[in-house]
Amino acid sequence: MDFKLKTNPIPNPNDYGKKAQIVDLGNGSSVVYVPKFLAYDVSWEFFSYLDNHIPWTRPTIHVFGRSCMQPRDTCYVASAGLPDLIYSGYQPRAYSWDEFPPLKDILDAVHKILPGSMFNSLLLNRYKGGSDYIGWHSDDEKLYGSTPEIASVSLGEIRSGEKPPLKRFKKSRQDDQHRFALKHGSLLVMKGNIQRDWLHSVPKRAKAETTRINLTFRRVMQD
Repeated sequence: MDFKLKTNPIPNPNDYGKKAQIVDLGNGSSVVYVPKFLAYDVSWEFFSYLDNHIPWTRPTIHVFGRSCMQPRDTCYVASAGLPDLIYSGYQPRAYSWDEFPPLKDILDAVHKILPGSMFNSLLLNRYKGGSDYIGWHSDDEKLYGSTPEIASVSLGEIRSGEKPPLKRFKKSRQDDQHRFALKHGSLLVMKGNIQRDWLHSVPKRAKAETTRINLTFRRVMQD
């Protein structure tokens, strides 16, 4: 089935500074949030395509010495020749960009608004309701390098993500936490040392009754 967007999805990079909220977390870490990265109607076109055409799976993973079903659906897309992605004892199949052309459109949009970025992999997550979630974690795998830039696009149900205290603190302080309402069509960029010093999550939300799809673009380092 062919898929063609009705509207040009590529944002104007000149609007980046106008739309963006920049949070300096200190010590070389920052977050950039663009609430209206993609147009509203275009975002729903992407959502409908991804919800119905991505080969979603809900794998069994190993956490803290026990096996459990991952509390969200997932899919992995990557350029050819990259090292395998493995997390929590699970190695997802790596699909190609050419299998899902709309993902290439979103990737082009991300690259255009973030000049100099060179993302070559994408992890998609689908949260089908408020009980689906991802716990506190950092994307600090060696295959992403020491200071990875990660771009996260959200579609569908608004969910709030939270930033807990820096890892080196055992007790949290109010100014060590940040929360973002990840709106439909928004872009969140994590930059600098944030994967080294911070954790992030998408917590359970009882009032979240509909589906949210999240796309996290990353650059896998090659030897």
